[in-house]
Amino acid sequence: MPRAPRGIDTATEPARIRAMYTDPDFARQGVGRLVLDLCENAARRAGFSSSTMMATMAGVPLYRACGYIAVERPIMAKIDGVEVPLVRMEKALDELG
Repeated sequence: MPRAPRGIDTATEPARIRAMYTDPDFARQGVGRLVLDLCENAARRAGFSSSTMMATMAGVPLYRACGYIAVERPIMAKIDGVEVPLVRMEKALDELG
């Protein structure tokens, strides 16, 4: 029997950013940064003070440029049968300005 998802405590847990990808035809045009900004602003409005994600190696430069830091060593995850290296990254979310 599937379990019900538990809520996230915005006071003690980070917002989780998941499965953010940009179509290669639109890479390096600001789309990823825009989507990330929208996610972070929504997290701030919901009361989160930090965010976290499992980033692909291709996304790491964008996330670093946006203030994320790697907090764990990369791991290998199987996605659709393919081994993909991922690294957990986190960022403190400042107040909306």
